[in-house]
Order: sequence, then C-alpha cells, then structure tokens
Amino acid sequence: MESKEIVLKPVVSEKSYSLANESNKYVFFVDSGVNKIEIKNAVEKKYKVKVLSVNIVIKPGKMVRDWKSNKSSRKSDKRKAIVTLKKGDKIDEFLNIA
Repeated sequence: MESKEIVLKPVVSEKSYSLANESNKYVFFVDSGVNKIEIKNAVEKKYKVKVLSVNIVIKPGKMVRDWKSNKSSRKSDKRKAIVTLKKGDKIDEFLNIA
C-alpha cells in the first residue's frame, strides 16, 4: 500500500470553535482523493489522539463570472472532515490558530 501525505488544514470559524469546545469535534479541509480511514490515521499520527469517528461534508464551489469575457465558471468543491475525538483528548494547536 502506498503511503501518501495527507494535508490537514484546520477550519477557522466560530462554528468549528464551538464544536471543538462543546462536543470535542474538530473540522479540517482535506483533499478530495482521501477516504475516512486515511484521515483517521493521519489525525492520530499528527496530533497523537484517539479518533472515534470521521464524517465528511462536501462544500460546493461558488459560481464566479469573468466580467471581461462574460463567461461563468464554478470554483472547485472543498471537502471538510469532521473528526470526533475520544473524551479527554484535545488538539491544542487547533484552538491557538486564531
């Protein structure tokens, strides 16, 4: 099995901070070719925590218009992974980003 590097970009928003504080869930932007098992292993390896579950949400890209040529196009979709950690585990780097 090939070992590929998974890029985890924390989502900085009020909703993601409230999820982290209230229900121990952390939100990351991930690449489109990564599955839940690979995300789980990457988070456990990088932050040294125990992951209980991973949920993936696809955020559709917005429509943009080029005003010179009057053509519409769509930005690419983004994937968000919502990672639930074991009770008592925390990711300190996530809360210190802002």
